[in-house]
Amino acid sequence: METVKLKSRNKTVYTLKEILLEVGYDYIIVDNYFDVDTDRAVKDFQKKNKLVVDGIVGIKTWTILLSAQQEIFSKKNKFLSEDDLINFAKQYKLELAVVKAVNEIESNGTGFLINGDPKILFEGHIFWKELTKRGIDPKKFSVKNPDILYKTWTKKYYLGGAAEYKRLNKAIALSDNKEVKEAALCATSWGMFQIMGFNAIDIGYKNVESFTSDMYKSEGLQLKAFGMYLKKNKLIPFLQKKDWTRFALKYNGPSQASNAYDKKLKKAYDKYSKK
Repeated sequence: METVKLKSRNKTVYTLKEILLEVGYDYIIVDNYFDVDTDRAVKDFQKKNKLVVDGIVGIKTWTILLSAQQEIFSKKNKFLSEDDLINFAKQYKLELAVVKAVNEIESNGTGFLINGDPKILFEGHIFWKELTKRGIDPKKFSVKNPDILYKTWTKKYYLGGAAEYKRLNKAIALSDNKEVKEAALCATSWGMFQIMGFNAIDIGYKNVESFTSDMYKSEGLQLKAFGMYLKKNKLIPFLQKKDWTRFALKYNGPSQASNAYDKKLKKAYDKYSKK
């Protein structure tokens, strides 16, 4: 992490403020500017953790801050555990090494943002389709909201990280019609495995709201949803046979070849199977 201090202004400060808010400094307003309130919080944190109280967030302060944030997450049982992977392997009759390989390559490392919300990505072209499916004309909203409603896929409007919630919330706020909220949730990919909300009912959830509720609770439940998705789409047999190429092609699509997902899966499996 980059060293930051009073009057710094960048994305690293934004991350710092997210963590400070998470570890208890509830007066922090999260943005890119290292203001006097941030300086006060940092100095208080340094004092409480027996660090040099200088307000400079360098490697030592970052280390303790990140450790404190991880401890909070662990207490909430949000992180994926070894038992989660073992139970998943038993449920789907897979080698544990296979499950660990898939988790390493196909997940995005963690299912949560620093603030505790699940990682998401909002897709405006899917929102267009989901509104249309519900008999709602997206054109009446699209002119004033080009960043959340468009016919063809583009990454032009991606904001990434916590800022994706701004796009999701903007979509939900378009109308009081509950079907608009439902469409917005369906147009969002969720958690470690970035499962689209429109899959929820298909893979076994009562509705998209119950699916998203699980996405907020833990990485273990995100893994469970991933298993439900694999089963519904008949991908488990490929993993049982260790047919990495066919699995990657079905799960990742044509991009699997250019990104060598199958080779990455095999390499990860070889690593875990030797342990």
